[in-house]
Amino acid sequence: MAGGRSRRSFRPGARGLELLTLPAGLPPDTVLGRPGANVTLSCGAPNDTVSWELETRRGRRRAQGEPLELRALRRDDAGRYRCSADGRPPRTLRLLVQEPPEAPRVSCRRRSHDRDVLCEWRPRQPPAPGTRATLWVKRRFAVANGTEQRCRYFVRGSKFVCRLRVPAGTDEHEPLAVSTCVRDGAGGAAAATTVITLSGVLQPEPPRNVTVLPLERRPRRLRVTWAYPASWDPRFYWLRFQVRYRPEPAPAFTQVDQVTETWLEIADAWGGTRHLVQVRAREEFGHGAWSEWSREVAGTPWIDPAELAAEAAPSLLPEEDGADGVTLPPELLEAAAPPAGGDPPGTPAAPLVAPAAGASLALGTGLLVAIAVRPPGPFHVANPDYFIPSGP
Repeated sequence: MAGGRSRRSFRPGARGLELLTLPAGLPPDTVLGRPGANVTLSCGAPNDTVSWELETRRGRRRAQGEPLELRALRRDDAGRYRCSADGRPPRTLRLLVQEPPEAPRVSCRRRSHDRDVLCEWRPRQPPAPGTRATLWVKRRFAVANGTEQRCRYFVRGSKFVCRLRVPAGTDEHEPLAVSTCVRDGAGGAAAATTVITLSGVLQPEPPRNVTVLPLERRPRRLRVTWAYPASWDPRFYWLRFQVRYRPEPAPAFTQVDQVTETWLEIADAWGGTRHLVQVRAREEFGHGAWSEWSREVAGTPWIDPAELAAEAAPSLLPEEDGADGVTLPPELLEAAAPPAGGDPPGTPAAPLVAPAAGASLALGTGLLVAIAVRPPGPFHVANPDYFIPSGP
């Protein structure tokens, strides 16, 4: 490992603390302990009454005794420990509770042929304050020393990122040896050396501006379009693409390979069904790895407006009503409505046979009157030829 000399953590004021290899330059009144370990803090006054004032993540509290014993350390025990004894000036010790850093698990990628290489890893725990991470790179079979690059920790992404600058004219297929090291107040750890090539770590970003549009009068087709990622210049290097899609009820994707244009026409879409589509990219000659899939974009094939109108038309069947159970169409309701000033609702209608009965009664009355006023005498026939007897 590169860096200055190291020293042991055991010093006056700390007794019973596990010995750790620490970087040079640590303040003399700083004490290190690992989570779960025991530590004893001393004020340097064994025969005096010693009072302690603790300022930790748990808050402020007081303690008595010399030495001060802390068992089963927790990260919340980290903080300042101020002691005072009779006739002695106060003393403040700073306690750090942290694990040595874990060995990095580094992966490297390059967004395009004209970009630097980015190497990164995600620690399982956020690094302690003052943690330093370094990357070294050299030609694998070269004798000369490699170059050193500082790495940064990004809180938002919870990862370390190291930028490896690539000199112009570097062979894309030359093997490079990459090493990383992390150091903090509790120690250091190094990753195993990784051998990479610039072409082997090539991984484009996902395609952008993906759209899925219907084709007019084509109820089984969708047109998918996209654009090159902003970090890739298609004037010098091309990409090839994969497209995958599925109708929303189906769990499995259909995948189309070897797409060289920035569009694709899907010919077997499900009519009237919403489809989800994704696109990814790779260097045209197959160097490096595929990009991540783009985010899902949805689209539905063209639907005949006549079918939509038929589906939206109102039904001619009677609809249920809350009162009588059936609601008549409006025209029937108008025909059945009583005239203005007529009987109130609920009055039974007059029977239709009443007019006929009245006419029959009048006719019968007229016949009776005619018989009653007929003159007396025999029955005379004015013209016997017109008489046709009914029997012998």
